[in-house]
Amino acid sequence: MVSPLTHLGDMPVKTFIDEYWQKKPLLIKNALPEYSDITTGDTLAGLSLEDGVVSRLIQQTPQNSDATTPNNTASHWEVTHGPIDENVYSTLPNQFWTLLVQHADQLLDDVNELKQLFKFLPSWRLDDVMISYSTDGAGVGPHYDYYDVFLLQGEGKRRWRTGQHCHANTPLDPNAPMKVLQNFETENDWIVTPGDLLYIPPQCAHWGEAIGESITYSVGFRSPSHQDILLDYAQHISESLTQDKRFTDPTSQLHHPHKSEITHASIKEIQNILHHYANNPQAIAAWLGNTMTQPNPGIAIEHEHTLEPDTSLNNIQHSNIGITLSSLVKAAFYTHTESENSEKSETSDSKSNSHAYLFINGEHYPCDKQLAHSLCNHQTIYISELKTQQQNMLNTLLTLGYLIEVD
Repeated sequence: MVSPLTHLGDMPVKTFIDEYWQKKPLLIKNALPEYSDITTGDTLAGLSLEDGVVSRLIQQTPQNSDATTPNNTASHWEVTHGPIDENVYSTLPNQFWTLLVQHADQLLDDVNELKQLFKFLPSWRLDDVMISYSTDGAGVGPHYDYYDVFLLQGEGKRRWRTGQHCHANTPLDPNAPMKVLQNFETENDWIVTPGDLLYIPPQCAHWGEAIGESITYSVGFRSPSHQDILLDYAQHISESLTQDKRFTDPTSQLHHPHKSEITHASIKEIQNILHHYANNPQAIAAWLGNTMTQPNPGIAIEHEHTLEPDTSLNNIQHSNIGITLSSLVKAAFYTHTESENSEKSETSDSKSNSHAYLFINGEHYPCDKQLAHSLCNHQTIYISELKTQQQNMLNTLLTLGYLIEVD
């Protein structure tokens, strides 16, 4: 298992976090040369033929002969969703098309290893690695994301421009089948080569165009919107409530002379209800951990060292085999405070009596904090060193196929 990066090029990650993370773009030349050739266009094309692989073929037709003019965003776009018909590739031109393969960290071991390097940031926000293969002049147009994205240049070269800060009302091309900006205001203009790493913060306009054949690895960090937080958390909380819990009239509302008026006291009563459920760290943690560790759609490879679900912990112990959590699962943990452990409410579930929640692939389990930390950091674990309760937790994970043997 590779360790998270401590530097981006010569820059310590602390400096990067303090000065650039979620603030402004940064290009690091020759940051990861050893990961610049971990796949090929042919491999990606082969993956795009498969059911269960999330892929898109994007074809671009510049709308006039002046398409290379700086900041000219005019193009016609066509998107084909996978699986892609194999015969399509023989009909494509030599320019202006891009193949995107999402969740590639679930499909290719080396790409999964690349993903682990970026766990110097909150790993529960680390979503996936998307790979783009582009022919000369191709890209996906000027756009912005709500993700933090690291763009690692693999094979070939690409021109990257970064531009203005965007928002929900930023004008988009109404005729494009994807989000393409109508206007682009260039602030940086770079040519990247194999091993170069470009960081793009959320809502920063960016525009990549291949120079010859080009492969780019996009490492994305998911950030839930306030809208998602409110809607999803409310749904999560409501699942544990019954119809018996209801609004009750404040006395001052009942005696108010204007019966059609909603009083401040009634609004305050609603605020108290909302505050009651919002002021519940364990419920919030359960929702957030389950949500952020949900596995991405599509097929996934199995780790070559995955232990069989019917493997006995006793056999593992007697063989003195080291085990750890597979890097192919999404995992996080949350530690309860002492005050949380002593509090009870109707929204606390039966799993809340442990020191920590361990979240794996959208589910949570009561777990010892030390064990949860070791698992989420993919540390080697030996059965003989564990207490009975910790062994029971590992047995659960073993039956789910989440544990692997350490080389």
